[in-house]
Amino acid sequence: MTMRTGTLSGPRGLAFSRGLSALPMLVVLMLTLLAAVGETLHSRLLEVGGATWPDYFSLRVLDQVSSPSCERQPDLDQAVEQAVHDRQRELANDPFADVFGGDIDRAAIRASLQAQTAACETQWRSWQRLQALDTPAVRVYATIEAGLAQAVVLVTGNRRVLLGLMLLFCAAAATLRRQHIALRPVESQRDDRVATLAQLIANGLLTLSALLYRQQELAQAAAGMPLAHLFMHDVWVAGFGGLTLISVWQLRQPRTDLPAGSSWNRALLSIPLYSFMCLTAAAQFAWHGFYHGIAVYLNMMAELSALFLSLGLYVWVGMLLARTHLPRKVFDLIRPWELPPKWLGVVVLLLTALPTAYSGASGIFILAAGMTLYRELRRAGTSEQLALATTAISGSMGTMLRPCLLVVIVATLNSSVTTDELFTAGARVLLLTALLYTLYVLVLGGKSTLRIASPTRALPGMVRALGPLLPYIACFVTVVMAWEFLLGRGLDEFSAPAILPLVMLLVVAMERLILKEGDPDDPIEQPTPTRFRDAVMRATDDSSALIGALLMLMALSVSMGGLIERSGLLELFPRDLESVWLTLALLMGMLVIIGMIMDPYGAVLLVNATLAPIALESGVNPLHFWVMTVLAFEMGYLTPPVALNHLLTRQVVGVPTDWESLHGSFWQRNFRYILPVLVMGTALVVVTFAPEASDWAYRLLLGGVTEPAQ
Repeated sequence: MTMRTGTLSGPRGLAFSRGLSALPMLVVLMLTLLAAVGETLHSRLLEVGGATWPDYFSLRVLDQVSSPSCERQPDLDQAVEQAVHDRQRELANDPFADVFGGDIDRAAIRASLQAQTAACETQWRSWQRLQALDTPAVRVYATIEAGLAQAVVLVTGNRRVLLGLMLLFCAAAATLRRQHIALRPVESQRDDRVATLAQLIANGLLTLSALLYRQQELAQAAAGMPLAHLFMHDVWVAGFGGLTLISVWQLRQPRTDLPAGSSWNRALLSIPLYSFMCLTAAAQFAWHGFYHGIAVYLNMMAELSALFLSLGLYVWVGMLLARTHLPRKVFDLIRPWELPPKWLGVVVLLLTALPTAYSGASGIFILAAGMTLYRELRRAGTSEQLALATTAISGSMGTMLRPCLLVVIVATLNSSVTTDELFTAGARVLLLTALLYTLYVLVLGGKSTLRIASPTRALPGMVRALGPLLPYIACFVTVVMAWEFLLGRGLDEFSAPAILPLVMLLVVAMERLILKEGDPDDPIEQPTPTRFRDAVMRATDDSSALIGALLMLMALSVSMGGLIERSGLLELFPRDLESVWLTLALLMGMLVIIGMIMDPYGAVLLVNATLAPIALESGVNPLHFWVMTVLAFEMGYLTPPVALNHLLTRQVVGVPTDWESLHGSFWQRNFRYILPVLVMGTALVVVTFAPEASDWAYRLLLGGVTEPAQ
């Protein structure tokens, strides 16, 4: 696909154009990073302040607290006499004093005044002590801490706005560059017109839904109902209206760099998936009179704004990684062993499991690192089809390893399973999947040899390759240790979205400014200080369209989940099949279908509210069910006709171009689909049925002991 770059030409013009388009996204990403780092940093500042000054929590707001309002009593006897006198005067003016009793208890008055005097004296002493402790150092520290607190509150309190801006900016970038995710790429002028028209209708429906929802909310607010975040309706209306105008402009300015001929069936497959979802959901919601349904579920997505903002940071990390030489140098560490391409794929899958766990979902990892992984596999001699298959399945390898956020969400929603149980089972499922991948590659991939380089030749090569990696290891260790010792937090699923961007920014700066290495895609580039800025802006620019394509798909999948839930379709699932085997089979099929059409986070919420209770009532163990669920989702992401992981792989890699991919047999043309389906399908069948067959299989695959469903 090509893009018009306006009147700017040459490297300087291209850099200016890239910087201009990337600047809004860079601001949103930096604010998101500020929120993630700022919360931890502010918490640490409070801890340090409390440890340095024992009364810091009072000192930090001392300028906002006035002196005690009570007056000290220098002469208690005089105060008692004055109180007795005042009491006598009140009794003299009270006509009922004789009826209710008019005695004056001097002892009680003295005791009360003594207590008041002691309390007042304590307040004054505390005030004076704080005044004495209020040094210039405390004021400076409190000013910095309070300023950071205000900045963090401002940013975190507007995460919805940041998510809205991220989604709309990036969706505009994906629309302008025609990079939305579809079943097949645009290859002709007819494809382009059909895809653009579908986007125009979808964006128009999104604008109308947001507008109708805004009117309803404003009417309820005018009636006195307290509603929050009303301003977000204006953001959605303006944003989707802008996307609609972009589609109108693109329809009036069709692409002329494509051939004219194409069939209507192929053109329909070029329609972005989010447009299909929008048209389907809008039609069903309108049938039930729920015209603003899409906007309602879009606002529900904003409830998880921190999660989706983290997605943007992860994709940014991947694009920064693509601007470095780190992947090549990691592969240099493996090359001395001269592994056959098939065995190299096994090693790659095991190595990518942990990055997938930190990214939280398979689609995020593929968008972030798919191009790098594919490029290095091809450079090592792997066939195009096997490289595509390995890239697609790599995102599914670590989705149940610690500290995957998807597992944390499952455990948070369910008291019947814990993260430790799920992570233990996830490690075993990873080994099972890697073993199945190895077996299928060896059996189906043709002849292969186990011959590798001798240790005497490979180990010296590894030692030489380890040297160039030491600066990168130093960058990672520096950031993690600084985070650990300065902020008191470790690297986990909550800190990873903040730590990893800092690591990658440090790596890019190190390569450009210290190692004097140019861009990996431009080996003749002259390293200068400005190249660091250009690399960051280019990574940000590349991230924009990818984030927009994925977020639009996720946003509409949330609406599809709401449509499924409101339709009552899942309620038709039989609750008493009198056979746990049949129940497992039906659940497995339903979960795979849900995985084909929804993002993992929305799918977990839907399954937890619908299928999970049915499974537990049928006697399925909770741990067994949720491990099966996550694995079924990954199976859905790899299964045609949607095969989201393959679509994302094509999004970052491009369409196949080798002769076998275009002209080979059915097996050769589609091996990239067949292999992942066989691997994940076999793993899913084993995990679904084997634990129910015997306690031994349960312990082997899931760990622990079997327990009845609660």
